[in-house]
Amino acid sequence: MKNKKSQNTCRLLFVCWGNICRSPMAEFIMKDMVAKRGLEERFLIESAAHSSEEIGNPVYPPARRELARHGIDCSGKRARQITRRDYDRYDWILGMEQLNLRYMLRCFGGDPEGKVRRLLDFSDRPRDIADPWYTGEFEQTYADIVEGCEALLETVLSGNDR
Repeated sequence: MKNKKSQNTCRLLFVCWGNICRSPMAEFIMKDMVAKRGLEERFLIESAAHSSEEIGNPVYPPARRELARHGIDCSGKRARQITRRDYDRYDWILGMEQLNLRYMLRCFGGDPEGKVRRLLDFSDRPRDIADPWYTGEFEQTYADIVEGCEALLETVLSGNDR
């Protein structure tokens, strides 16, 4: 699905609770994957929170360190909150867990275009991505996000995204 604002660009928004762990990890992992394929001009990739708790804060240090371990830089990223306007701006709005989807649907007033999904819904094993803020498992979170981003990218590039 491409809306009229994104004829040649796939616009992705990753969302988690505070936009300091999972969603910025997904943003920068996907940006890295796209860059390695030379496809940067075909994508707009961003992330946001559904909560207002962390707005303006940088990526949580353990998440930043996990990205750095894989050669991915996320410097300059600051948490922001989703808005109702985001629904029209993005082709896919990807939550990390079912709870994120419930809050997003409330914010957007529904999902008439079927844009709101969990990231791992694109994988062979649909499931939530556990919040490493609570689990401390940043390496596992990284692996889960890579799995989801690879599956999403394959779906988008194959044209089977709806």
